[in-house]
Amino acid sequence: DLDSVRNIAMQVGKGLQAFHSKEMLHQDLRPENVLIDRTGTAKIIDFGAVHVAGLTEAPGGGSQALAIEGSLQYTAPEYFAGHGGSPRSDLFSLAVLVYQMLTGQLPYGLQVARMRTPADARKLRYVPVRHLRPDLPEWLDAVLHKALHPNPTKRQEAVSECMHDLYSPGPGLQQR
Repeated sequence: DLDSVRNIAMQVGKGLQAFHSKEMLHQDLRPENVLIDRTGTAKIIDFGAVHVAGLTEAPGGGSQALAIEGSLQYTAPEYFAGHGGSPRSDLFSLAVLVYQMLTGQLPYGLQVARMRTPADARKLRYVPVRHLRPDLPEWLDAVLHKALHPNPTKRQEAVSECMHDLYSPGPGLQQR
């Protein structure tokens, strides 16, 4: 149900925020890397793909993560197009988890893994949550569609913004 999913998402989101505050990207957020104990506490595991800013330099002196390190179904489109990752990439992966917990499906199926160019990203078609779960509120699709946008600059600016929207969607999100 939505409340259970939001609770798990909030816990994972707080974990990602801790990573991002240390200039780290998890890069491999997927169901197998989130453990939930008997008390309902979610923990992020498997730090083998973590990118730490400054430890590896990208061409041109930047420190973005460039390699595709995670599971393809949960990896943000920008990695496939060769643009590298950011905290918004981890947000994308978290939104895929939320979508999948609510529907049992992936928001773009396997289309994301076939991306190579920005033109490929424009061809991605988001399947609204409400097509699979009409019992969920309309605003939820607006929140998830934004977090799952193929263009990272059109996603929420931070995981915390997305988590806030999952609990208290702003007027622009409630209208949709």
